[in-house]
Amino acid sequence: MNTDFTPSEDNIPKIIDLQKAFFESGGTRDVSVRIEKLKQLKKVIERREDDICTALHNDFRKPEFETIVTETSFIISELKYIIKNLKKWAQPKKVSSTLLNFPSRDFIYSEPYGNCLILAPWNYPFQLKVSPAIGAIAAGNTVVLKPSEYSPYTSQIVQEIFAEVFSPEWVSVVQGEASASQKLLEHKWDYVFFTGSVPVGRIVNKAIAPHLTPATLELGGKSPCLVHKSAKIDLAAKRIVWGKFVNAGQTCIAPDYLLIDSEVKEEFYSAVKKELKSAYGDHPKSSPDLARIVNQKNFERLVNLLDNENCIIGGASDADSLYIAPTLLDEPSLDSEVMKDEIFGPILPVISYTSEKEIGEVINKYPKPLSLYIFSEEKRFSEEILQKFSFGGGTINDVLVHIANKNLPFGGVGNSGFGAYHGKYSFDTFSHKKSISKRSTWLDLPFKYAPYGNKVNLIKRFLKYF
Repeated sequence: MNTDFTPSEDNIPKIIDLQKAFFESGGTRDVSVRIEKLKQLKKVIERREDDICTALHNDFRKPEFETIVTETSFIISELKYIIKNLKKWAQPKKVSSTLLNFPSRDFIYSEPYGNCLILAPWNYPFQLKVSPAIGAIAAGNTVVLKPSEYSPYTSQIVQEIFAEVFSPEWVSVVQGEASASQKLLEHKWDYVFFTGSVPVGRIVNKAIAPHLTPATLELGGKSPCLVHKSAKIDLAAKRIVWGKFVNAGQTCIAPDYLLIDSEVKEEFYSAVKKELKSAYGDHPKSSPDLARIVNQKNFERLVNLLDNENCIIGGASDADSLYIAPTLLDEPSLDSEVMKDEIFGPILPVISYTSEKEIGEVINKYPKPLSLYIFSEEKRFSEEILQKFSFGGGTINDVLVHIANKNLPFGGVGNSGFGAYHGKYSFDTFSHKKSISKRSTWLDLPFKYAPYGNKVNLIKRFLKYF
């Protein structure tokens, strides 16, 4: 292995050639070696957890508690789960055979695609870089990881961690501006995994289309949160405040807007005010538990969304510290700027409804979202919403938490993306499923062979049973 090689934007072709040669030589095929490497990765992450927390704080003042809960512990748990189960997942899976192939034994083989490109975002700059990379490594692929330039401190830590465990022939972290992503997409890949916005997702999909490259796109959208009049309002307010304002609202599955029964809207506002004070005190700007907006560009975009809107709660901002207060907007127009695209910040529009028909009129105005949330004690209401609308995934009587279950696939649908990962789904996403039928030679039924003669009626009767 070429352990002295340092990946960079300037030597992308060399990285790809080295990884291709390493993969074709079988360097990633041994499952026991993969497991050992993932164990080493886990140890390095555990050892450098404090450095990771510091990096995220430097990038956008993310609180240490949030970093541990939503970033490092998430990855450590994922590594434990994959290490424990990888040997079983990688084995050929025996499936039922069919009399049409009798006698035979049939299997599904999981094989790595080859050279994988992972384009990672800035908003959860550790978790969303490392999680898909773990899946690709576990499946036996080589990886080029391009982190976002918007979270440079975390990107540097991630590069150091992977360089300590893997040679660049296996995993290379290529830092750089958007131009580096563009250069990477000029090359042919065996699989591409992208997490980010819908507009950039379209660019990525267009770039890889000429090569018919398989891909997973984890995008976003305007994820609705419904509060039914039967909901426990105090608990709903507590959980929505947490899920919306964690990471300063810079979460792809955060509630993007609220649809609330008009009968309980004022009660909900009162409950939210209490919860915000409990969480962030009388002066949220001074709270150590509220992250900041990642950069000036995003800050200005968010502040502009507040123009001409009724800020029923919050609304304050400070350009010097990139601070925006947790904000609720009362009854914005569906044609307003804040209701056009995903917000991705600590701003929550609240729209009341008086009939369930109005719910559909709002939700159906937008493409299929990544998530949908329902607060209700009425099972009929919740089940009807789940059946009526298409979305990536969601939760009843809470927000965000469906992402924590490794047994649930995480991914979008339609405009919010395609493909899924987490747990075994990550292994499956980065594995081609190869179908193999192993025929025996002790018996060879003659009726399938020419000349067919008068076999047509015989085969018709036979096939009626299949």
